[in-house]
Amino acid sequence: QVQLVESGEGLVQAGGSLRLSCAASASITSFKSMGWYRPAPGKQRELVAVIISGSGTTSADSVKGRFTISRDNAKNTVYLQMNSLKPEDTAVYYCNAIGLSFVSYWGQGTQVTVSS
Repeated sequence: QVQLVESGEGLVQAGGSLRLSCAASASITSFKSMGWYRPAPGKQRELVAVIISGSGTTSADSVKGRFTISRDNAKNTVYLQMNSLKPEDTAVYYCNAIGLSFVSYWGQGTQVTVSS
C-alpha cells in the first residue's frame, strides 16, 4: 500500500509564500501522475496542479503564474511552491498519485491558511 505524507502547512499573510511537500513510500517514477488537489464549491476536490509522466505539468487557471509543481525523484517527493497567496487559496491541500494500474492514492491533507 502506497502512503503519501504531506507537510508544509502554515498560516501566511496575503502575498506570502509556502511550499508543500508530498513524500511517497514508493518510487514516484512508478506513478502515472502526481498532483495536488483542494476542495472547491460544488466539487469534492479540484485539481490545483499535476505532473503527468511523460507529458509535463498542468495547473488550474486560478493558480497559473503563482503555483509551481515539481518533483525530486531521488527523494520520492513532489512539491507545490505557492507564491502570491490569496485568501481564496485557503484550503486543505491533498496530494494524489495514480499508480500503474490506475489505483488512486491520497495523502491525509495539509492545511493552508491565508489571511487578508
